[in-house]
Amino acid sequence: MEGGENLAPESAYGDNNKNIHVAGSEACQQGCCCGLDAIGEAKRQLGLAGPLIVVSILQNSIQLISVMFNGHLGELSLSSASLATSFASVTGFSVLLGMASALETLCGQAYGAKQYHLLGIHMQRAVLTLLTISIPLSVIWFCTSTILISLHQDHEISTGAGTFNRWMIPSLFAFGLLQCLNRFLQTQNIVFPMMISSGVTALLHTIVCWLLVYKFGLGIRGAALANNISYWFNVFLLAIYVKFSGACRHSWAGFSKDAFHDFFSFMRLAIPSAVMICFEYWSFEMIVLLSGLLKNPKLETSVLSISVNTMWMVYMVSVGLGGAISSRVSNELGAGQPQRARLALVVAIVVALSEGVFVGIVTILARHVWGKLFSNEKEVIRYVAKIMPLLALSDFLDGFQCVLSGAARGCGWQKLCAFINLGAYYVVAIPSAVLLAFFFQIGAMGLWIGIICGLSVQVIALITLIACTNWDNEAMKAVRRVQEAGRGIGIETESLLSEEFNADQHPALT
Repeated sequence: MEGGENLAPESAYGDNNKNIHVAGSEACQQGCCCGLDAIGEAKRQLGLAGPLIVVSILQNSIQLISVMFNGHLGELSLSSASLATSFASVTGFSVLLGMASALETLCGQAYGAKQYHLLGIHMQRAVLTLLTISIPLSVIWFCTSTILISLHQDHEISTGAGTFNRWMIPSLFAFGLLQCLNRFLQTQNIVFPMMISSGVTALLHTIVCWLLVYKFGLGIRGAALANNISYWFNVFLLAIYVKFSGACRHSWAGFSKDAFHDFFSFMRLAIPSAVMICFEYWSFEMIVLLSGLLKNPKLETSVLSISVNTMWMVYMVSVGLGGAISSRVSNELGAGQPQRARLALVVAIVVALSEGVFVGIVTILARHVWGKLFSNEKEVIRYVAKIMPLLALSDFLDGFQCVLSGAARGCGWQKLCAFINLGAYYVVAIPSAVLLAFFFQIGAMGLWIGIICGLSVQVIALITLIACTNWDNEAMKAVRRVQEAGRGIGIETESLLSEEFNADQHPALT
């Protein structure tokens, strides 16, 4: 569903939207309309989430495929590539992903308010910021082996991880660009081109990885080079689409000097957004690092890395659902339709719960064969089968919180969610994991139980936050945010505050 195809640059809240908004609360009070609205919303979300799920899985598979190829070279190669990937995620990918997620709020609400010109400006600011941030991050990647050894990781594994990340530095810059393009298109409901480009890239990556790792005998370096090629190829495909497709003709007008002004409007959301994402992602990667301190580091690190990579792959389904609800909430709030935003969230919660139960069942059923995809070692395969039921529970909880977090990003609650994630993962999850793994000697399973404790706290906190939300107030905040973005480039958007928002009809907005 390419929402940009039929865009017309009309003023915000034209006559059609005006009638819809004024009737928004009344329609929800009429029982005959609620069921039809929910069904329509479910179809719309699934139509958007389906391609986003595929995109998430395919783009995440780039690193997963590389780890798989290295895994069949031996236990040391698997451990080195897994540790390198974890370190790269902690010190690079998660930071860029988090900062780019600010576009879900900014671009999503601007699109809902029909201020299409702002989308291109927001994306250009994000690109400039992420490319700049990537420079110091690349220095950290270059020193991977030194940092890991100083953290008392196994010397041999750390050396291999350092080699992998040094060869993968170019992918850091491509990853930042890719995340900006993804959010730019996603918030406009343009998802099929992303799915096609990701599919072509994943196919290319498998072939290139096989050639470089096995055919040319480059081993772990070949897998890193394959990552570089694949990420930049995906960026190239999406950039060509944005440049020449009619779907983006109103949201992308070429490079503009306006992107160099009012960086604060982006950074105000980008920094807490990065903190929010990093707090969550870092906790999982920290579990892998902690596994290197257990009695059998090669086995424990391999199993935990397989578990984390598997969880991220399953998590990509929830990321697709979270991306869909983020776009729906931000679009509706930007359009000044709070009740429709609330309905979208209710529908997304039902879908997330259904998906979580299904994925949990499949995870348990596949526990005896899953480890064989990553390793030929029988000890690794048996250990993976043992930990999979815990993985099923964490998948359920993580999927649910992902959808709730997506709605939070659509509202612009990144700062609140950063505090929630801080408490859930670093006050509850990590201390619990250390206690269970090292003091009670449960090993990798103890580390994973600690993560489950943190996820439970996160879910409870997000449910409480959403239950206390005044959606009318959130719509007003979205309108004001779009106005401020317009003023930042010298454009007044007073038409955004049309008669739908007068105090008589919406006293909560005043």
